[in-house]
Amino acid sequence: MDLEALKDKWSDREDNDGIRLSWNNFPSTRMEASRLVVPIGAVYTPLKQKPTPWLQYEPVSCKQPCRAVLNPYATVDVRARIWICPFCLSRNPLPPHYKDITENTIPPELHPTSTTIEYQLARPAPAPPIFVFVVDTCQEDDSLQAVKDALILSLSILPPHALVGLITFGTMTQVHELGYTECAKSYVFRGSKDYNAKQVQEMLGLAGGIRPGVPPQQQPARPLAPAARFLMPVQQAEFQITNVLEQLQRDPWPVANDKRPLRCTGVALSVAVGLLESSFQNSGARIMTFTSGAATEGPGHVVSPELREPIRSHHDIDRDNIKYYKKAVKFYDNLAKRAANNGHIVDIFAGCLDQVGLLEMKNLSNYTGGHMLLTDSFTSSQFKQSFIRVFDKDEDDNLLMGFNANLEVLTTKELKVTGLIGHAISLNKKSSSVGETECGIGNTCSWKMCGIDPSSSYGIYFEIANQAAAQQPGPQQGMMQFLTYYQHSSGFYHLRVTTTACPLSGPAGDPALAQSFDQEAAAVLMARIAVFKAEVDDGPDVLRWVDRMLIRLCSRFADYRKDDPTSFRLEKNFTLYPQFMFHLRRSQFLQVFNNSPDETAFYRHVLNHEDTGNSLVMIQPTLDSYSLEQEGAQPVLLDSASIQPAHILLLDTFFHILIFNGETIAEWRKAGYHEQEGYENLKMLLDQPKEDARDLIADRFPLPRFIVCDAGGSQARFLLSKLNPSTTHTTSGYGGGVSSQTIFTDDVSLQTFMDHLMKLAVSGTS
Repeated sequence: MDLEALKDKWSDREDNDGIRLSWNNFPSTRMEASRLVVPIGAVYTPLKQKPTPWLQYEPVSCKQPCRAVLNPYATVDVRARIWICPFCLSRNPLPPHYKDITENTIPPELHPTSTTIEYQLARPAPAPPIFVFVVDTCQEDDSLQAVKDALILSLSILPPHALVGLITFGTMTQVHELGYTECAKSYVFRGSKDYNAKQVQEMLGLAGGIRPGVPPQQQPARPLAPAARFLMPVQQAEFQITNVLEQLQRDPWPVANDKRPLRCTGVALSVAVGLLESSFQNSGARIMTFTSGAATEGPGHVVSPELREPIRSHHDIDRDNIKYYKKAVKFYDNLAKRAANNGHIVDIFAGCLDQVGLLEMKNLSNYTGGHMLLTDSFTSSQFKQSFIRVFDKDEDDNLLMGFNANLEVLTTKELKVTGLIGHAISLNKKSSSVGETECGIGNTCSWKMCGIDPSSSYGIYFEIANQAAAQQPGPQQGMMQFLTYYQHSSGFYHLRVTTTACPLSGPAGDPALAQSFDQEAAAVLMARIAVFKAEVDDGPDVLRWVDRMLIRLCSRFADYRKDDPTSFRLEKNFTLYPQFMFHLRRSQFLQVFNNSPDETAFYRHVLNHEDTGNSLVMIQPTLDSYSLEQEGAQPVLLDSASIQPAHILLLDTFFHILIFNGETIAEWRKAGYHEQEGYENLKMLLDQPKEDARDLIADRFPLPRFIVCDAGGSQARFLLSKLNPSTTHTTSGYGGGVSSQTIFTDDVSLQTFMDHLMKLAVSGTS
């Protein structure tokens, strides 16, 4: 099968099942698997939107411990009324409601195209979705007003039965009692004190419904639902919560000119987790945190209130020269584990020009599948539009988000699961599907991801088991089944089942194995491993690992004569992989220079959330060129040679969308030619990239930053930093002129990188 046909087949699998595999054939022996270099892995998007009807009955599961769900790969004997599980080969009776099944009428889950199917289970959720807003009041009035407006707008979008709560924090933390309508009433927690879960519950009267500060004789005869005073349905609480928000003032505590405001972010989050933990364990809930500065008070503070003390940088972390870092990380990690074990999501929306401590707080979102957004201010359209997109709905008016999800992976005996890299925590479930090695969150085949949405993607890694399956008679295939169990926003639990199979290749050297390599999925899976390593290892060590793996892959799969770099040739489905690795090495995911620790945490968070297509745009941005000589956009190389005076470039890095006007175009625009009669074609040329940029922004989350700049302008640095530096100050020769495409960098160009790669690959050096 030619490469284009294979690509179409892989694309169909992604559209239908939300799966991209690094290898679409599996090696038949462990020895052969060890020589692949790139591990067998899948980028899986469980809730990928597809027009699949929900089955309104319970799934048919294997009676053996494997618990695999009936799927198109199962063998069904209609006459004997049994089905054979393809995972453990045990025989199971067909249930009574399958009595009408014949050779011609088969149930939906056995249809060959039903490799992904979704069941609506007869199990209602214990509570409607819960949204707790945690709002920082230590911010400028216009910024606070923007948050208030966004929250009031979100109340009109949320389902009327959803529960909402409000916690505000500054020097103190206040939990607002929405059930008390006579006047505004709140419970205040000191910002400098570390409250444990029991203290929070006692102070809020959540232990058995006792109301604090009320004499015993006036306590209600029947205990109240513990948290009903703080978490109320939107339709009942909308008026009260809107009133509280409208009257919300900036934190009144005075702040000296040489001090930061006292901000107790840690206490506010601790109280929010404690509030939900007491009454809604294992119910779908989101804690949506809005912070406009670093925590300076109480547990989890990341910097002192003294302005003369700067917040930590990457340099400080490398030198281990940081006062509060380890203690803050420990505090937020414990909080994140508590929230994740309870099934609750923590979102962090930061609106600040400086850092807010996202590095320390990152696991609150990473463990719970929450959103993370880093913007300069809450007044920006980037925040407003991104926040509203969190509440996107499907055609049935249900929120496009799942709660309290679990993912379990089952495999046939040829395959074993080594781990997952993504926003989840381990459920420590052992089974015959668990491998001996560990990659990412390993030693289990089951993970909990509290928050899940249609773009949530997970990198799942596999190894080949010891048995040489290829020696058995008949065609062999390795199979995997993904079971995603989650609380749907309509109020019922759902189970999405995806089953996929790949052929096992023949004896060593089978060309089908090399042809089955999907370089795009492989680049994304390797990028996730590199980022996972970068969290614990030094940057240079990770770059050396990326280089070593690339050299080994090229040595294994390229055609060449030993010690002859000019003879080096890569197959078509390997040719782009080296340049993906070149751009990954230079990306903000592995190069922390010029980024704050908060920005690095944000970029890595988003990379671990997105699917193959979006992740590739982050690793190797796309570049389109527009000119008067051609109609529409022309894709061009991500290279400094693509900068031309009479061209406009459109760069998409996923986080930024940038329109760059060449020198001549910029001069024409400044001269106002596009507004004169007879220059309509120039006006169209200037408008076209803006329209295309609008299309790119349309469905993206988080909303990218939009930049328009001219050659030689300061904002052009966003483009120059991403381009392959094929024209630098060193290539123009002595006294050479500097033009708009000259890049001042000591980085090597792609050509130099490839020359070194070929030389090392053909010499067998790794």
